[in-house]
Amino acid sequence: MKLPPCAAALAAPLLACLTGVSGVPAAQAADVRTLPRVDMEATVKAAQVDPRRSDDRPTPGAKADVLLVERALRDRHLLDAKWVDGYFGATTVVAFTKFQRSLGLTGLAANGLPGKASLTRLGAGRFTVTRTIGPGARVSVGGVVVDARTRSMLAEAKRLLGRDLVLLQGSYNRGGDPTSAGTHDGGGVVDISVEGMGSATRTAVVRALRRVGFAAWVRNPGQADWPWHIHAAAINDTDLSSQAQHQIGDYYLGLNGLAGRGPDDGPKVPIRTWEEYRRR
Repeated sequence: MKLPPCAAALAAPLLACLTGVSGVPAAQAADVRTLPRVDMEATVKAAQVDPRRSDDRPTPGAKADVLLVERALRDRHLLDAKWVDGYFGATTVVAFTKFQRSLGLTGLAANGLPGKASLTRLGAGRFTVTRTIGPGARVSVGGVVVDARTRSMLAEAKRLLGRDLVLLQGSYNRGGDPTSAGTHDGGGVVDISVEGMGSATRTAVVRALRRVGFAAWVRNPGQADWPWHIHAAAINDTDLSSQAQHQIGDYYLGLNGLAGRGPDDGPKVPIRTWEEYRRR
């Protein structure tokens, strides 16, 4: 029976309520609800850590999510079936970069880390994306540029310390400092002044930064051609340059984030992302 116009108008909101999606048939909405889920936080973490491993063990808690992503890449003929193993290694990073570029994305939006938009596009009709994350807008902090997520992380670290932090270098500084080896080309990375800080204070600052989700270290002139400073890279910032991604992967593996891949020389704290810190 065809409803009169007034009844049809009243029925539309009810349909939206029942389906959860305005204008989407109930059967289609039900299909969306039954799709498997990909945890974006876990997947992005794996894309940073797995390429730095000396073995092919998947990042704990991420294997099922990565498998769904790899199967979707395989079915788009971007990843050979032999690499569909739940391990987001360098080959999967390259495949995901190719997918991002196929969407017309460039620069940091095609850095191999699953961004919200690209991961959602990949999963269309295959999986839904949960625990979405993003860097937010670019903002100015202390005269340097960072993204909004990094600004929030710095603010919380300052609160824990009860002191201000002076930034020497921010993010999105492509080619601005040759000694940074490209780590500041993307988002999520800052250098912090240690002027006036003793050893104990420097360590306390690194500890606070690590607590809120940074991979952070004290850097000294004995390591390279740079002055004393603190270097920090925000874990799971989807705007990270490839060099910064590698630093974070090394941090998870107990290394110092430098080219020589020496042992971590910072304070030991439980490794968390910013989102995990906020949920603790």
